[in-house]
Amino acid sequence: MNQPLAYVHPGAKIAQNVVIEPFSTIQNDVEIGEGTWIGPNVTIFEGARIGKNCKIFPGAVISAVPQDLKFNGEYTTTEIGDNSVIRECVTINRGTVDKNKTVVGKNCLIMAYVHIAHDCILGDNVILANGVQLAGHITLGNFVFIGGTSAVHQFVNIGQHAMIAGGSLVRKDVPPFIKAAREPISYAGVNSIGLRRRGFSNEKIEEIQEIYRMLYLGGLNNAAAVDKIELELPATAERDEIIHFVRNSERGIVKTGVSSKSID
Repeated sequence: MNQPLAYVHPGAKIAQNVVIEPFSTIQNDVEIGEGTWIGPNVTIFEGARIGKNCKIFPGAVISAVPQDLKFNGEYTTTEIGDNSVIRECVTINRGTVDKNKTVVGKNCLIMAYVHIAHDCILGDNVILANGVQLAGHITLGNFVFIGGTSAVHQFVNIGQHAMIAGGSLVRKDVPPFIKAAREPISYAGVNSIGLRRRGFSNEKIEEIQEIYRMLYLGGLNNAAAVDKIELELPATAERDEIIHFVRNSERGIVKTGVSSKSID
């Protein structure tokens, strides 16, 4: 541990090979795992749980109290998984009584000036490009990508492997495996390139495309469409995940913004 000009509270639990650069502040009740690098001018407040081999760049503020008027000082945490990178001036607030924690998963890349509000739950391998703003109580599945300067409304749920175009205003839930773009944000096809990069076969991608053709282009409302999908298409993990997501969406899912000819 190297901290010639840093402040580390005696109650913090810091692994032996963590590097803490000058002018950073580590408060009480903080845990930092092996191999993590804390850059200069980082502030880590109480309740932070940071995993192994993370990198936190200058100006980041981790586990500050929520920007929520209902917060009443309850004990909550911020969790950051192994191998995640938190770039310059990122702010991540700890949870409230709703979930009692804010979570960033493993192998995530959180680019500069991102804000992650209280009670957000991010899966593994999530990428948030520069300036993304997440309001409270948002859930992101594994491998979600959100383009720069996008803003996501509170309580929105974004399914795994979804890709959000830069500059988007996300007010509705975004189902898994798709691209969403335009204003207002809408379905822009299946994230086929991202799925191929992650090892999905052409047959599996075609299966997902057929599900979304039926959902978005079949001329049915969402409830009727998922009933039809469940009845007519064979059960697979991806089919069942999409059906569960749509049926359990509290905010409603994004609308279609494409024609049948533009689905890829």
